[in-house]
Amino acid sequence: MKKVTIIKSSFRNNSNSNLLADKFIDGLKENNNVIKVVELKSLNLKFCNGCLACSKLKKCVINDDMNSLYDEISNSDVLVFASPIYYYDVSGQLKTFLDRLNPLFFRENKFKEVYLILTSAEEDNSTMDVAISSVNGWISCFENLKLVDVIKGLGVNEEKEILSHQDLLDESYNLGKSIR
Repeated sequence: MKKVTIIKSSFRNNSNSNLLADKFIDGLKENNNVIKVVELKSLNLKFCNGCLACSKLKKCVINDDMNSLYDEISNSDVLVFASPIYYYDVSGQLKTFLDRLNPLFFRENKFKEVYLILTSAEEDNSTMDVAISSVNGWISCFENLKLVDVIKGLGVNEEKEILSHQDLLDESYNLGKSIR
């Protein structure tokens, strides 16, 4: 049993990336994992101002919803980031969130594994390369942290379109189920 935090970054209702994340969560439940879901659309989230006060405080000086999440994320075994692809990269919301995780760089963190769930209207597999590279850039800042797997929901754009791709839904479910 692991503690898993899932970050959903789409602002769309019934978004394809969120629906894939929900299937991943269903799989996680099979092994009684402890699950925390964070939906960025429900947060008051401001941009990092680069002051680096977090290096001493181990939290952020910006008064928004991020400070309430640092302990939860730091104490998770697994992090899952779900994002639509915007201009061949993760959503701006997810990028802002990753930037705001800077206080974790100065802490002892439990997390060792990252999973990525991406969706794109494009069907070309290379559409996700920049997004994966962006997340790997964040991962490389932490010792012993690795990107374990990526679910690539290619060729989905319309609301709930992912529901017609049973293979991707099954892949997401089974990947979640594999975490113990």
